[in-house]
Amino acid sequence: MSTFSGLGTALSSLIAQRQALDVSAQNVANAKTDGYTRQRVNLSSVEAVSVPSMFSTSNGVGQGVQSSGTVRLGDVFLDAKVRAAASTAGQLAVRGDAYTALERSLGEPAKTGLGGQLSDLWAGFADLANGANREGARAVVLERGDAVATRLHTLYTDAATQWQQARSTTSALVDRVNAAASSVADLNERILAIESSGGTAHELADQRDSLVTELSSLVGASSRVRDNGQVDVLVGGNLLVTGKRVSELALTGADAFSQATAGTAVQVVWADFPTQSAGLEGGKVAGLLSVLAPPDQGGLLTGAAQEYDKVAQALHDQVNALHSTARREDGTPGGDFFTVTAGQPAALSLKVALTQSSQVAAGEDGKGPYDGSVATAIAQLGSANGGPDAMWRAVVTDIGVKTASATSRATVANVGLVSAENQQLANASVDIDEETVNMLAHQRAYEGAARVLTAIDEMLDTLINRTGIVGR
Repeated sequence: MSTFSGLGTALSSLIAQRQALDVSAQNVANAKTDGYTRQRVNLSSVEAVSVPSMFSTSNGVGQGVQSSGTVRLGDVFLDAKVRAAASTAGQLAVRGDAYTALERSLGEPAKTGLGGQLSDLWAGFADLANGANREGARAVVLERGDAVATRLHTLYTDAATQWQQARSTTSALVDRVNAAASSVADLNERILAIESSGGTAHELADQRDSLVTELSSLVGASSRVRDNGQVDVLVGGNLLVTGKRVSELALTGADAFSQATAGTAVQVVWADFPTQSAGLEGGKVAGLLSVLAPPDQGGLLTGAAQEYDKVAQALHDQVNALHSTARREDGTPGGDFFTVTAGQPAALSLKVALTQSSQVAAGEDGKGPYDGSVATAIAQLGSANGGPDAMWRAVVTDIGVKTASATSRATVANVGLVSAENQQLANASVDIDEETVNMLAHQRAYEGAARVLTAIDEMLDTLINRTGIVGR
């Protein structure tokens, strides 16, 4: 064993403790950095020299300490749990928000809502029945009929506007997915190059993990790690990113509300295979696709518009069936009270067919100009089973129940996501107290190694400079 070997042992400790201090300083500096995963230096002892030889000797003491690498203290299982929770929470949050916006557009219960305006219309016919000789009563009925038709137009237009906004959002999110996937592929390439040359790219790996989590919240993506450290990203069981290659997504199908209500679905497909659906199983985009779906596929907005049409058509048919049998003040037939345009949605094209209040009819043929029996029958539609009011109450109740359910599920899913994120943070985030203790430990170890170095230096000084001069 060389007399100078202790210098190498002390030096190895100085180098190793300095590296450990540098890593602790990096952790402290990034304590508030989003997505940062704390790091540690793995230290291992250097074994003693052992040369098989007849005359070799060894005192069995090792030769110091060495760094065996810097590791990220992340947990792939906690990461996968966060991504699964983000996928579910993203999908349910979008549906919950869509239902809430739709329910808000109904404006129920309120005097200005469709329910209140229908009640006003029936009350107007009841007043007409009690005073068929009053021109003002006929004018009120005409005006309230216009208000009901306008409200139905507004409801349908609101659903169409919400659908168009949702489709624009979906298109933007698909573009974001493609951009994030390209970034993951680029990071894969850079990380492989750095690690192949013996370096570490932990900060780049943090960025890559954050992007994969974002992809999970957008399209329900999952990931798998290769032996060389690269990450593959899968969507619907197919590869979105593999190494440095990206398979982009595209949005196809209906680009107008009328197409969706007619049965054309909005789809996310593979850009290179436009006939193959991406098969999204979670994420915000999957939630938006369910909102944009046609009525026969459970589409939220198209289904609501279909219900509005049914209410408008029932109002048109039932009121006209009675009004057409009535007689006006001048004895002429009442004709249709409402009209709809063929080939257009009833809720969007419904309007009052009459242009003057004198055209409103109230009585039966042969019962005199001031009979109000037909007006009474029309007023009773408000309480009839299967009447427009009953149908509208069913629509409002159904949307209200589904909104409560969707909101509750979104809340529960968000709680699960927060819990998973907290577990991930507890494992991967920087604890300042822990880092302070580590820095103190490495500092004392560094000081101890420096003191060993000083002691060996003094010993060598005595051996080299003073040996043999005693007694002179």
